Amino acid sequence: MFEYGILAGALIVLAFYLRRCSFRVEEGHVAVLTTFGRAEHEPGDPKKLRIYRAGLSFKWPWQKAVTVSTKEQNLDLSGEEGGRTAMADDGTILRFDSILRYVPVERDLYRFMFGLNKPLEHITELFTCLLRNEIANFRAPATPAHVDSQRAVFDEQGGSYALIRRERNLLNGRIAEFCQNEVGNRYGVRFAAVDLKDILPPDELADALNAVIHAKAEAEAAFFRAEGECQQRVLASEAGVEIAKARARAAETEILLLGGHLAELDRASVLDAYIDRRRKEVYSESRARFVREEASR
Repeated sequence: MFEYGILAGALIVLAFYLRRCSFRVEEGHVAVLTTFGRAEHEPGDPKKLRIYRAGLSFKWPWQKAVTVSTKEQNLDLSGEEGGRTAMADDGTILRFDSILRYVPVERDLYRFMFGLNKPLEHITELFTCLLRNEIANFRAPATPAHVDSQRAVFDEQGGSYALIRRERNLLNGRIAEFCQNEVGNRYGVRFAAVDLKDILPPDELADALNAVIHAKAEAEAAFFRAEGECQQRVLASEAGVEIAKARARAAETEILLLGGHLAELDRASVLDAYIDRRRKEVYSESRARFVREEASR
């Protein structure tokens, strides 16, 4: 029994040391070993870390494995606390909700892991400074002389806020270009993209813009209503003119026909008799008759 106890204890110690002497790296990650705080480097290159890839690897019990993800990562800078503020060219304080996408670079992993005290905070502050610099110096691109007048009026009302919202793609491109060309792999990361999700103005400016948009919508609605009423009146007037023309043509036709019949009666020398007979018919149907006699001269 004593021997079995020793064997079981030896197996437990062996399992413990095997666990302490091995480490596992997941796919999409890399690991670096540190010995009493000192990272392992490639032989002959003190600035390049020795990287362990996915799988099971050996280490000494006193060594520590530090794992870093090499996948594209998102740094969400949005919301009341995460959003960043910047002053535009006209002095307007704008808040930006953005997403920063970056990838750690393996060949410069030493800078990312040991060159920065808090890498994520450093990247966040770096992007914030970059964003504020781009917003402060952002100008409208050159436009042709026949630019839409409504766009110019809207920019004048909304200021830099309207300009930045309209040229958001251009601003994204400038920030991404600066990150890739100027920042590069200086901090051990590669900026994959910068996405500005939303640009929020101050409450006072938002209320003023909403009032302007509301007034513009009401003015357009009133204009379209007046235009519809005018068109309706024009159509009714045109229809009235056509009806009046039809009545005039009917009256003209009736007069011409009556004149033709009277002319035939005159040629037949019976016009006076016809007139006397019609006069007697009219007198007989009337209830009262007024006769005016002119004094003989």
